[in-house]
Amino acid sequence: MKYMMFVCTDTEPETDESRVPDIEVWVAENDAAGRRVTGSVLGATSAATTVRVRGGEVLLTDGPFTETKEVIVGFDILECADLDEAIAVAAAHPMAYNGRIELRPFADL
Repeated sequence: MKYMMFVCTDTEPETDESRVPDIEVWVAENDAAGRRVTGSVLGATSAATTVRVRGGEVLLTDGPFTETKEVIVGFDILECADLDEAIAVAAAHPMAYNGRIELRPFADL
């Protein structure tokens, strides 16, 4: 089952940096196991563009789509047997300590 893993900042990060895993190790382990399909760090929120269509007109807004203190800074697409495996993979990601991880299954259309 495929999961989108949103990697987000958080206003309350882990204070003990010694417990935070190394991102390069996390990527290498999950790539080798075939659980990480792809992933990337995203550009700054200042480079974001929001696109909406209202009344037939395309409206563009610079910056992130929401006003929030937490922002999505990266993503990974995971291929896991089930939600439990996806949770284990996400819990081992460094941003689970210093940010937030949101898992969302791909819809089966």
